[in-house]
Amino acid sequence: MGDIGRGLVQAVHLIVSLDPGTYEALGTSLRVTLSALLWSALVGFPLGILLAFAHFRGKQGIMNVMYTFMGFPPVVAGLLVYLLLSRSGPLGPLELLYTPTAMIIAQILLALPVIIGLTVLGLRSADKGVVDLALTLGATRRQASFALVRDARLAILGAVITAFGNAMSEVGAAMLVGGNIEGATRTLTTALMLETRQGSFDRAIALGIILLLVSFLVNVLLSRLGESTSETGNVRHID
Repeated sequence: MGDIGRGLVQAVHLIVSLDPGTYEALGTSLRVTLSALLWSALVGFPLGILLAFAHFRGKQGIMNVMYTFMGFPPVVAGLLVYLLLSRSGPLGPLELLYTPTAMIIAQILLALPVIIGLTVLGLRSADKGVVDLALTLGATRRQASFALVRDARLAILGAVITAFGNAMSEVGAAMLVGGNIEGATRTLTTALMLETRQGSFDRAIALGIILLLVSFLVNVLLSRLGESTSETGNVRHID
């Protein structure tokens, strides 16, 4: 049996045996990623909608910067957060370095541009006829804009799924600002990195399989949510 086969067997063993270290890392991964995703969505969706509909000087320059930050290197994001939160940094007195909060901040830097950028692209590619039809039927400009947002909800959901995948699989920033502390800031990705460095390839592959499985399940859940929302919207539209 090769390394991948042994890793698969090890993954099943870790899941079935309720291995404490694995489940602690999984819990930290989900807690940090979902928290970062929530804050990024709360800020990113309104900003994305605003940038999609507003017209002002310098808008294209802002969007160019935003599209650039969609590919922000995780290790650079981690470095920036590290410098901000270190003892000599402006936020050093808060003592947030090597805590889950620091990891959440770093992941927000990675997820926020993705949500903003893909929301803008989704709204720009949506059927503009929805706005014209709504205005023709007597809707206000704001109501017409909301109709367009609803029409582009699947594209916006795609932004959430993409941001989740980027944040969940991130390792560079988590290592820098979290420190990979067992029982506190160790995630599946940082645990995988540690096991690889120690030569425990079976366990590393097992953690990688678990990470892929969790990401797959969350993405399926989000996709099902989007499909149910789309079907509900279509029914209301027909009614």
